[in-house]
Amino acid sequence: MDLPEKLLARRDTTRPSSMGHKLSRGRENVDTSPRGRFSISEEAPPRYIAHEENDVSKSPGVNHAKCTAELPQVVVSIEASGDSAARQGSSPDVRRPSLYSTLDEVPQLDFYTNTTFLGRQRRSRPTLETLRKAFDDGDTASNAESAGNEGLSDIQEVLHSVDGTTTKTAKPPVRFGWVTGVMIRCMLNIWGVVLFLRLSWITAKAGIILTWVIILLSVVITSVTALSVSAISTNGRVKSGGAYFMISRTLGPEIGGPIGMVFSFANAIACAFHSVGFAETVGTLLKEHDAVMVDELNDVRIIGVITVTLLLLISLAGMEWEAKTQVLFFLMLMVTFANYFVGTFLPPTPQKQAQGFFSYQMDIFVDNLLPDKRNAAGYFFEMFSIFFPSAIGILAGANISGDLKDPAHAIPKGTLMAILFTTLSYLAISITLGSCVIRDATGALEDQLIMNMTTYEGCEGLACSFGWNFTRCLHDVQCQYGLSNDHQVLRMVSGFGPLIIAGLFAASLSSALAFLVSAPKVFQCLCRDKIYPYIGFFAKGYGKNDEPLRAYILTYLIALAFILIGDLNKVAPVISNFFLCSYALINFSCFHASITNSPGWRPSFRYYNRWVALFGAVVSVVIMFLLSWQMALITLCLILLLLGYVTYKKPEVNWGSSMQANKYNMALSYSVSLSGVEDHVKNYRPQCLVLTGPPPLRPALVDFVGSFTKNISLMICGDILMDDKSALPHHSADSLVKWLNRRKVRSFYAQLNGDSLRDGARALLQASGLGKLKPNTLIMGFKSNWRECSPHSLDDYVNTIYDTFDRNYGVCILRLMDGLDITEELLYEDNGGLEQGESPEQQSCNNSTEDDSDQDSSQQGHQDNVPSDQITSVFQTTQGKKTIDVYWISDDGGLTLLIPYLLTRRKHWRNCKVRLFVVGQQQTSEEDHRKEMVCLLQRFRLDVHDVIVITDSERPPLTKNLKRFESSIAPFRLSGEQEERTTPLRAGSPSSWRLSDKELDAFKTKSERKVRLNEIIRRNSTHAALVIVSLPVPQSGCPSSLYMAWLEALTCGLHCPALLIRGNQQNVLTFYCQ
Repeated sequence: MDLPEKLLARRDTTRPSSMGHKLSRGRENVDTSPRGRFSISEEAPPRYIAHEENDVSKSPGVNHAKCTAELPQVVVSIEASGDSAARQGSSPDVRRPSLYSTLDEVPQLDFYTNTTFLGRQRRSRPTLETLRKAFDDGDTASNAESAGNEGLSDIQEVLHSVDGTTTKTAKPPVRFGWVTGVMIRCMLNIWGVVLFLRLSWITAKAGIILTWVIILLSVVITSVTALSVSAISTNGRVKSGGAYFMISRTLGPEIGGPIGMVFSFANAIACAFHSVGFAETVGTLLKEHDAVMVDELNDVRIIGVITVTLLLLISLAGMEWEAKTQVLFFLMLMVTFANYFVGTFLPPTPQKQAQGFFSYQMDIFVDNLLPDKRNAAGYFFEMFSIFFPSAIGILAGANISGDLKDPAHAIPKGTLMAILFTTLSYLAISITLGSCVIRDATGALEDQLIMNMTTYEGCEGLACSFGWNFTRCLHDVQCQYGLSNDHQVLRMVSGFGPLIIAGLFAASLSSALAFLVSAPKVFQCLCRDKIYPYIGFFAKGYGKNDEPLRAYILTYLIALAFILIGDLNKVAPVISNFFLCSYALINFSCFHASITNSPGWRPSFRYYNRWVALFGAVVSVVIMFLLSWQMALITLCLILLLLGYVTYKKPEVNWGSSMQANKYNMALSYSVSLSGVEDHVKNYRPQCLVLTGPPPLRPALVDFVGSFTKNISLMICGDILMDDKSALPHHSADSLVKWLNRRKVRSFYAQLNGDSLRDGARALLQASGLGKLKPNTLIMGFKSNWRECSPHSLDDYVNTIYDTFDRNYGVCILRLMDGLDITEELLYEDNGGLEQGESPEQQSCNNSTEDDSDQDSSQQGHQDNVPSDQITSVFQTTQGKKTIDVYWISDDGGLTLLIPYLLTRRKHWRNCKVRLFVVGQQQTSEEDHRKEMVCLLQRFRLDVHDVIVITDSERPPLTKNLKRFESSIAPFRLSGEQEERTTPLRAGSPSSWRLSDKELDAFKTKSERKVRLNEIIRRNSTHAALVIVSLPVPQSGCPSSLYMAWLEALTCGLHCPALLIRGNQQNVLTFYCQ
């Protein structure tokens, strides 16, 4: 049942009116059975339950039938062989009643989970309605028992499925612990190609000190990010999606969507980066053995393509094979490191000395402490951009969070341990290289100095003191060896060179494999959230681990594109930029979630600080621009473009993000601060309480008020439920708010129970709003059935206007020729309009006793078979170059002029011209009065097209119009005998709606003026888009029927919407600056 059907079902026995309320339907019989609220447990009852039952059975004089009825339903134990793994870690599913009630339940984990275990029925706690209405009648217990029987049948179906052969043979998905799932995976990603191919070169260029600064700066960024990741990952259960999942669930889809797209792309590029590193090593080996296939660059491309293809096949085999491969790579790297450190202590051979290796020497250490003097300006950040990709592996474990046994425990522990061990290894390797190897060497054995000739005159450089002459390397001769030239220094220094090659293969391949797995996992989560269009194709998963095979292929294609670049140093800055952006947003997510002070932010990981997280975010952004401001701008523009799309589309997701918490904090803070701001006429805004009833039933009224309050002032749609003590369910109220949002109306929805329209409106006027954000104007629909409704309903409507004026509020009454209520249109798809041969004036004036719901919606543009959510009212269409005619009969402070001005600021009314009609004064001429009014409008800075002075308002109305007025009040007039018995009590007396001849004579002049004004309006505003007329203020003692006849007379026969408006007689316009 969609929203309009629910509203119609709610009003099926009522006669709707246009003021936003409904009549009583009487209380219905409510089925109080807790059907569907309880489920039958898997396990047997607790022992103390059985003990209590035994005690009852042993007690003499106890009614066992009654005791049995009060005990909980019998529970059923389900034991299925082979499903122990699926239930591992789950608590027994036992229904234990509370001490307060047999229907109430004690706290249980199942009530807070979103998913259920295999073979277990979804359980939920009883609702308040169930607890309140429990055992109201004799059927409740039987209903509860029947619900239990239904639960038994459901469990039996589950039991059959569990006993099936398919379930027995199915294996549980692979889950990893913190060591294999996070720590080893992160360490393998951090120990990448930079360690083996670029660390020695960075040490030579930047020196040991600055190399350590680069390493520690990267570690600071990654450590702060790891702390933020740890805090976010322990603030609730983390599913698959890694960094994207954590950012999006913390900051919301607006920020999470763009970073998920960028992060997935960055992981795909990182896969290409490590594949190119592997291809470079293989290409070097081919070159050493004279086995070059094409040339150096194309060999790297060919090998890279073959490598990433083989890694794709491993990934497609499943996470289990991928994890085993990672463990093998890790063991190989451990052997490689041991081989390297052993090699640094071995005596160097002449071949190694010729390549610049002299074991540990203090002179070499001192010379390599400082940067190379030959470096160009800006080399530090160039070195940092090349090194930083080695630190991006800290999220490798978080990226497969959906494949971890306990992400909240594994991610913090594994990530921080991986950062610690890898940092020590990088620092140790950089200082050992700087202590053993000089910057430049020729590699030629003939450059060795003759014995006892260390003071050879032509020798320059540090190598001379060790018996080698590498002087030519200092004079613009490109040498091939040394820290500055040879990217394979670790291989030369180690005890056994081939093991370094094996370690390099393991590091590059493991990193490429990890990124090839991470990118599809993150992208699959992004696709499933349906934030962006046209990517849902990649959301499908396969197998027990829900492998994103389609996303694997996409990642493979992106990696191929960047492998074809073939240059490691060109790919590295792109990766650094994207990952720094991701780290900045992760740190900002942690900071933002902490600063909002949301009660839902309760991470179990305590070793984080909001200001440290903010520092990490700022540093990441600064370094982005220092590395490459062009790439930083491109990245930010891409994120802003994706952000703009998500902000515009507003995906229907609710993740409880910190952005939502921040909006609440800001609204609360500004509302409190606004309470201390004094009111000023320059800041006046019409804050409207609109009696719409359910907003979808009166869309025209909603659209009209929304057209001049949107982004300007407050609007509250009030719905008064009369004589019905049970309001709509919360989800129904939410659906009405969603209807307003879909219609792009910025309004609140307030629902209130009231005995009458008057009581409900009075309560809404008193209670609606917050602080200074309170209504100051009441807007309601015209009661078109005022002549046929009950006297109580008539008095109720008019007294609502009285009460509003008494509270010093403004009042607006909107009337459409076809009415405001579209209930009949929703009930009957084929609703005829005007009868053939009947004029609109006759329909409006002669037959206006019909209710608004009985009118057709020709002015609202409604067509058959159009969904109710898409009904277009007259206020949603462009009005063209029509006029807005304002009949400013009485000065109310300026509200009558302010409303049309606000309307003309909207695109639908922008081309309309405002015409002002005023009543001429006898003591001034028509031209003088017009000039005076034009001067006033100019001071108010209001753009009024024309000012027209009405000079014939004192003429008597036409006889036919006067007779029509008299016929409208004829049913309410007292006869002679009734008039003698009636006391002159008004405004609340039982007969306040009756009209005596004396009262009619007393108000005769006013009545004739209303009829005459209607003639003037119909003569001058035939083609107007909107007519605005000053609303007469009812005097005490004025019968409600006469007042409604005045409103009828003022708006009768108009072809356009009419608005009766009256301010609270206080200035809302000023021409002063203060």
